[in-house]
This record gives sequence, C-alpha cells and structure tokens, in this order.
Amino acid sequence: MNAIAATTVANLRDLGGLPLSGGRTVRAGLVLRSGQLDRLDPAADPAVAALGLRTVVDFRTEAERADHPDLVPSDVRLVVADALADTISARDKPAAAQLKHILSDPAVAERELGGGKAQAVFADTYRALVSSESAKAAYRTLLTELAADDAGPLLFHCTAGKDRTGWAATVILGLLGADEQTILTEYLAVNPAVRQAFAPFIDGFVARGGDPEIALAIIGVVPEYLAAALEEVDVRYGSLEKYVREGLGVDDESVERIRIRLTAGA
Repeated sequence: MNAIAATTVANLRDLGGLPLSGGRTVRAGLVLRSGQLDRLDPAADPAVAALGLRTVVDFRTEAERADHPDLVPSDVRLVVADALADTISARDKPAAAQLKHILSDPAVAERELGGGKAQAVFADTYRALVSSESAKAAYRTLLTELAADDAGPLLFHCTAGKDRTGWAATVILGLLGADEQTILTEYLAVNPAVRQAFAPFIDGFVARGGDPEIALAIIGVVPEYLAAALEEVDVRYGSLEKYVREGLGVDDESVERIRIRLTAGA
C-alpha cells in the first residue's frame, strides 16, 4: 500500500514499491507525493517525521502559496516550481483550489462547468502541463532535484495532490520503466483520499441541487485527463523519453542517475 497514514499531510503517498520492468521496483522512501503542506507538523506526526524529508517541491501558484503557505521544517529545503504560471495569473487559482467558491452556487457551476465543460477545462490544463514553458521548467526542476548528488528523500505536491502532482508521478514512473497500467493505477489511486477530504463540499453542493458530476470532475481524476497529457506528449515529442530530454531539457546523465537511485531489484 503506497498511502501513508499521516495526520498532518493530506493524500501522502510513497511511490516506493511500485513495480517496474525487469522485476525491479521503485525504491521506497525516496520520492513521495501529497497535497499542500499547510498543516505539516513532524513533531505531532510520527509518520511524517519518519520520512526524513530533505527537499519539498511545491508546484502551486503564487495565490495558492499565499493562501496556504507550506509549513516546512528548517532542515528541509523548499523549492517553488509553479507549473501553471503561464496559464493562470498570479492572482488566480486552479479549479481544484477554488472548490468552495465554485460549488457555492449550483446555477453558476452548471452555467460555467456543466455539460462536459469541467472535463474540457481539466483536459486543457493537462495539455498545458506538457506544453507550457512554466510547466516544463517546473518538471525539469523536479527531475534535476531528484538527480542531484546530495539528493535525499523528496516530496512533491500541489494543492490536492492529484493533477500537477499526478503528472509529476507519471513522468517519474514512466522514466523508471513502469508500464501503462501501473502508471494509471497510481494516478487514479488518489481518488478516495481527495473525495473524502472534500466530501462536505460535495454533499452540500448536491443538497442544493448541484450536479454531482461537476463536483467529481473538479475533485477527482479520471483516465481521460491523464490521456490528454500523454497524447500531448505523443504529438509534440513522440515518446516520454524525448519529452524529458528535449522538452524538459534533462540530460542523459541526469536521467541515468535518477534511474539508478530510484530503482531496486533485478
């Protein structure tokens, strides 16, 4: 089970243990993912303290960081890598971070996001996670940190830990040699945690006559979102390998260091 039962960090997961080609697995305890860290408290959370984090990579926008600053211990290095800087203005936040506002009025939600509009918005966002310069810089930063000679346990996150974070996990797992089913399973595995966290908003929205499909399109992840990003990779680069090397500008030596460091087994 990749989920970590932390009390002060939402949606915390270790990529360690996931299967890779050739009988290998992702090495445990070195690369982790989560939602925002505005409540992080290792002193009160043994599960977090045991991770021994060295680096945190924050994919959130300026507005998200201002609303909910990460609480990172002094011995943990915080790296800001705003993946949506080119697609969302500094004053705005992505849909998942505006949940309370969006779901406050079912009529407005239906007008703005009904009839498949929510799904289309997220598909476009995922394409931008591949193609925009800010996203490429953010994911290049992540891989550079993972390849560093002094790299220790690293955690990357956004707000809910599902979209920007989900694409980051996909890139890492694909680079390490995970198959399509493993990647998709890990991508979808966050749904129970994020839906539980946002259940009061969903219940209130539906009770006021809101379409639950709109809420779930914002809160959860579906295969079609990930497929949009993977299609963008295929169209622009032809393969994930070329996306990493040509799109993100990560050199072969760094890729090899990541693979050696993050894999265990045969």
